[in-house]
Amino acid sequence: MKIEVLDTTLRDGEQTPGISLNSTKKLRIATKLDEIGVNSIEAGSAITSDGEREAIKEITSQGLNAEIVSFSRTLIKDVDYCLECDVDAVNIVVPTSDLHLKYKLKKSQDEMLNDAVKVTEYAKDHGLVVELAAEDSTRTDIEYLRRIFKATIDAGADRICPCDTLGILTPLKSFNFFKSLTDLGVPISAHCHNDFGLAVANTLSAIDGGARRFHGTINGIGERAGNAALEEVVVSLDTLYKDENNNKKYITDIQIDQLYKTSKLVSRLSNAYLAPNKPIVGENAFAHESGIHADGVIKNSATYEPITPELVGHRRRFVIGKHVGTKGLDNRLKELGITVEKENLNEIFHKVKDLGDKGKTVTDTDLEAIAEHVLNIEQEKKIKLDEVTIVSGNKIRPTASIKMDIEDKEIIEADVGIGPVDAAINAVNKGIKNYANVKLEEYHVDAVTGGTDALIEVIIKLSSDDKIISARATEPDIINASVEAYIDGVNRLLERK
Repeated sequence: MKIEVLDTTLRDGEQTPGISLNSTKKLRIATKLDEIGVNSIEAGSAITSDGEREAIKEITSQGLNAEIVSFSRTLIKDVDYCLECDVDAVNIVVPTSDLHLKYKLKKSQDEMLNDAVKVTEYAKDHGLVVELAAEDSTRTDIEYLRRIFKATIDAGADRICPCDTLGILTPLKSFNFFKSLTDLGVPISAHCHNDFGLAVANTLSAIDGGARRFHGTINGIGERAGNAALEEVVVSLDTLYKDENNNKKYITDIQIDQLYKTSKLVSRLSNAYLAPNKPIVGENAFAHESGIHADGVIKNSATYEPITPELVGHRRRFVIGKHVGTKGLDNRLKELGITVEKENLNEIFHKVKDLGDKGKTVTDTDLEAIAEHVLNIEQEKKIKLDEVTIVSGNKIRPTASIKMDIEDKEIIEADVGIGPVDAAINAVNKGIKNYANVKLEEYHVDAVTGGTDALIEVIIKLSSDDKIISARATEPDIINASVEAYIDGVNRLLERK
């Protein structure tokens, strides 16, 4: 059975406290959502501002395959703004609970019903697809809810969406609630919020109860605790719902192998932190440290992974820490290009355990250093740092000059940046451009000690082609620590190549 997907990352997702997307970012996200097969994209709320309307217009002008939707209240002027933006459809949101009618709108049930019918007719007369969304429907008298849905369907509404605005459904209640509305004769959408951590479960139950569309956001972003995470719902439908012949019960148009990339894009553009243990797309979703787990996954990934990381475009990682086993450790060493005998492996294993017991995170850099010490290997560095000079201050754009030795050749470069660290890294990149093409994936700073003269530990993650490596450096000077960690990471990438 086909399930359609409406993504509301650009509207409900943007209502996350602290998130504000400009038109460029909205267009990039909308383009990606269209690429992965989202059926409808709620591009925003046209009534919000001039900037919001410009962003929606930019999206509608692209000729995307997805239906482009705008949020609308039960006001004619809202629909006029939607028409100005050339959207395909409107999501007319109608507050229906007594609480909302009495305290927010100060209207009777009949007044609200008449407004909803009037705006629905107006939108349909102007060629728009209409989805009638009942706000706070799960706290609405069911007879009134059915009455307002029937009236707006008679007025031309194409779809209905009873919203669980406060996330108060449970999976069983969700199933029964949506099933009770399937006789109304138009497609039903599920729109669930995550206040009790049940948005995905309630969405899945709504689909089992008869919903043929669902609303979600990438990474589950949204106001308060967020919305149903699109990627979790889609992968659950694809993986967990099978008939007696093991055929998929539900299908979507989503390109599942693009979900991880889409998640990273939205996280980066919205500056919304993605928890490492986030299902499906979190960095720890396919990470293994425990020796028992790592051993099982190496032998057969199905032992401790319900799906393969490749399904969603993710990757598997073996994390090195105090729970690691020798097989997981040996596997990681081989990935780093280091082959060791059993005796040396055991020595490295005990050193890693000792660091883990002291609460230290064992990065690739640490592991390589331990292995080099045990194997008595001294790696020759292709790139050596000689000097770093920074000019920065009030009304002065930060500028850095770098002197490096690359394969016995003196390289001097300078560049500017947003700050002194950014300028220094930019200068390094100019100097190494003929030797390495690297991308800074992560940058993290910790003060190891207290005071203004504190030791600063910089931890970075670099990538080149399909290789990813972490590096760290500890210095009293954050700029020197950043540059040393960066160059050390580049050297290690060059060694692995």
